[in-house]
Amino acid sequence: MGLERMSMRGSITPSVRQWRKRGLVAALLAVALAGAGGAETIVLRHFTLVDGTGRAPVADQALVAVDGRLKWVGPDTRLKVPAGAAIEDLRGKYVLPGLIDSHVHLGLVDGITQDLKFQTRESIERQLHLYAAYGITSVQALGTEKDLIFPIRDAERATRPDMARVFTAGQGVVFKGSYGGVPGLDQSVATPEDARRMVDAEAAKNVDVIKLWVDDEFGALASRMPSAISRAVIDEAHKHDKKAVAHIFYYDNAAELTREGVNGFAHEVRDRPMDAALLGQMKAKGVWQMAATLSREASFTYTTLPFLKDPFFARGVTPEVLTALASPERAQKLGAAPNFPKYAPTLRYAMQNFAAEARAGIRYGMGTDSGPTARFPGYFAHWELELMVKAGVTPLQALTAATGSNAEFLGAKDIGTVQVGKWADLLVLDKNPVADIRNTRSIHEVFVAGRKVPTIWQICTGRPAGACGKTR
Repeated sequence: MGLERMSMRGSITPSVRQWRKRGLVAALLAVALAGAGGAETIVLRHFTLVDGTGRAPVADQALVAVDGRLKWVGPDTRLKVPAGAAIEDLRGKYVLPGLIDSHVHLGLVDGITQDLKFQTRESIERQLHLYAAYGITSVQALGTEKDLIFPIRDAERATRPDMARVFTAGQGVVFKGSYGGVPGLDQSVATPEDARRMVDAEAAKNVDVIKLWVDDEFGALASRMPSAISRAVIDEAHKHDKKAVAHIFYYDNAAELTREGVNGFAHEVRDRPMDAALLGQMKAKGVWQMAATLSREASFTYTTLPFLKDPFFARGVTPEVLTALASPERAQKLGAAPNFPKYAPTLRYAMQNFAAEARAGIRYGMGTDSGPTARFPGYFAHWELELMVKAGVTPLQALTAATGSNAEFLGAKDIGTVQVGKWADLLVLDKNPVADIRNTRSIHEVFVAGRKVPTIWQICTGRPAGACGKTR
């Protein structure tokens, strides 16, 4: 996650009540379609399918979803429309699985002020609605959430959600006095025995993954998590049949954690180039680059973020946040910070190492580390995809990382691809994202469990509905 650089208050998204009002029409339509006790069936026709498996796009496809799950997918010429189905012609559109962000933090900010006191059920759900508006229909929260995250997750899994699905690490493991976590959460350990007890406690809550931090904030802290403790965390996680993912910065720690059996990295190595020895070791042991967080690293290189006038971004934040981000005082403070000159080389190493991993055949997902101050839910996922392509993978590879591959790492068997039996979590685009990765921003519709949810082009945060201008 990382130490944060500056803050200012201001609500970033509509209230949960407002989101629910926006989804009311879709819900009423769903009830009408279902009838009294009947199945809710939708049919989408004549679209080009990018199915999340890595397969090339296929034209003139169709699908049938019943009660939120995909019952049939195939060529439109073979479609048999069920009686009573709601039919939508998507000629000229592109259908993808909903995107998955494998590295987020939830409910920590009000505007760009970060404090654990802001983490409430409402703030978390507000962000999950915003993620869905950007076509991110599932997220993995990595280690800074209070226990209130579990009833939110469990409620989603018991029904058909109208916001992004959440997977969670609960509270990640921090070495006492070192880097990681957030103030206010008791998540530090001093001994291997402490570490094992903490992993046991999180596993008892049925976390989806175990998180640990190994870093020292550019040497500002006296120590990083010792190998005896990281080994205990990883070993205990595996005893509970949980994957262990690590925040890392340094090559040496990445190499040691790979030897210890870590399952994935939540950031790139950022202090030097990765060499054949580390790449070979990662590949041999099946270690994933679960998240490269290139958008995080890129955001730190700016004193004023470059997208403040982009309506795709601006619709998701209040005017007060836009004003705060554009202030000369903020830019001056960021530029004068001692670590600011270090961020550009950090980004270069991250980009270089991600490309090297992809060439070497290391498995990778897509994750942003969004959610802390000035790292914006939803928008950063689209920026992340763009930076992954800039680093050297193809748009199709980046999209596969954000869908089928992320679902595979999460162990989520019912999301991530457009295939029979999966949830109908869908992103519908006006333009071809395989031709240009920035076309992921051309959002036409988003479905979560077969029901439409408001998209970013339908909201205007903190302003009257028409104040944000044209929808696309």
